[in-house]
Amino acid sequence: MLTLPPSVKVYLALGQVDMRNGFDGLLGRVQSVLKADPYSGHLFVFVSRRADRAKVLFWDVGGFVLYYKRLEMGKFRLPTVHADAASVQMDATELAMLLDGIDYSRVRRPVPWTPKPVIGPIGCPPKKLLDTRSRS
Repeated sequence: MLTLPPSVKVYLALGQVDMRNGFDGLLGRVQSVLKADPYSGHLFVFVSRRADRAKVLFWDVGGFVLYYKRLEMGKFRLPTVHADAASVQMDATELAMLLDGIDYSRVRRPVPWTPKPVIGPIGCPPKKLLDTRSRS
């Protein structure tokens, strides 16, 4: 499982990318097309025209890392996006599913749980607050 901190963003570059590009070619694409800082520590994902190859570029301590994956069967399932977009932001789970060849547009996420606001003093449940009120 791919684990990334929430501060790290993942950008999927859209459009045709020549998979012969190495570090320098992809760095140029990050700067010119995506208008992003390649030294930011974020991940930049590039998928081939046939959608059977993907490269992930990111800055690590002291240098760039290029992760390259080729699917022997099938294609990477890309998200549907607006025609004028240059990239799509993803999270680590979506990236892991993309690299595994999973069509994550069909996957439903549960609604995230959030705590309800506490009414009254800290540590005092709302029900006890109502019971201790004076009645006039």
